Amino acid sequence: MKYIEEFQDPQLARRLLDEIHATVTRPWALMEVCGGQTHSIIRHGIDQLLPEQLELIHGPGCPVCVTPLEMIDKALEIAARPGVIFCSFGDMLRVPGTGRDLFQVRAAGGDVRVVYSPLDALRVAQDNPGSEVVFFGIGFETTAPPNAMTVHQASRLGIRNFSLLVSHVRVPPAIEAIMRSPDCRVDAFLAAGHVCSVMGVGEYPALADTFRVPIVVTGFEPLDILEGVRRAVRQLENGEHRVENGYARAVRDEGNAAAKEMIADIFEVTDRAWRGIGVIPGSGWRLASRYREFDAEHRFDVGDITTSEPAECRSGEVLQGLLKPHQCEAFGTTCTPRNPLGATMVSSEGACAAYYLYRRLGGTRATATSPTVEATPVG
Repeated sequence: MKYIEEFQDPQLARRLLDEIHATVTRPWALMEVCGGQTHSIIRHGIDQLLPEQLELIHGPGCPVCVTPLEMIDKALEIAARPGVIFCSFGDMLRVPGTGRDLFQVRAAGGDVRVVYSPLDALRVAQDNPGSEVVFFGIGFETTAPPNAMTVHQASRLGIRNFSLLVSHVRVPPAIEAIMRSPDCRVDAFLAAGHVCSVMGVGEYPALADTFRVPIVVTGFEPLDILEGVRRAVRQLENGEHRVENGYARAVRDEGNAAAKEMIADIFEVTDRAWRGIGVIPGSGWRLASRYREFDAEHRFDVGDITTSEPAECRSGEVLQGLLKPHQCEAFGTTCTPRNPLGATMVSSEGACAAYYLYRRLGGTRATATSPTVEATPVG
């Protein structure tokens, strides 16, 4: 299968690992900014195959995980109201709010439905003109274009019983916030390839120059990640800090012009809270004022809901790369996928879920000569 099996070749993985081992001369910390990359890293044991001097730090790359608690509570409030059909992707239904989740709202009689596209929610609105239909629009730059298109279609077709609960976030401001943190120890970034396939790489050179960090756009298969690590390490060892596109089969430097135009028409940049991290200036999108009638926060008057994170959940530290999931006291005990304290244990892209699923409870590192080099990278 093109672009799948080719990027899981164990012999090519060994060559890349050999080159990485031969290049590294000092400790470096690299952060992947994508939950999909995190799961690939943990699933294939990539972090354990790298030289001991290299550490992969898991960043805030899971869109479900960074959706703030107050936004979850707003969703719960809206979904529980009579006459509302609340539509969402399935991975949001288990995310805990304050005392309950969307599954529990549905069990109590709320009309909560799983859809596979925001346009599915728009069709629900067309089929149920007597109900208010709300779609929970979360995510990074990757999900913003279809959500924007859905609002565009609702406006064009005059579908007034549809609205969007928006919790979109942007990656570049998050990278800047991480680098400005006094606790930051990131030396280079593996940027999310799917985000860059939409937005391009135009915002990254300024970040690389300002903070003197290499940024390598990286895919999601084992060889993609190893190639991203190889490029980042080569730059670090040479004292360079450039943006490199290691995912050229999917990413153009300019991104997707049509998608960017749709986003610019429907959304406007705003400050956005990130779960466990706090407000990052200019890090999100909200509906532009001319589309305010489709804004569920405005329509249902839930803008004043505020919350505080549970003290026992340390997902904020995990999302900032300050803590590995298994280092949290609640991991695997009071916090499990069935009874999660935070979204990082629920989401299919959450770091805690990856560690739990693949039984990463600490343990020893593999070496470049270990037979797991062949057994692990190919999945």
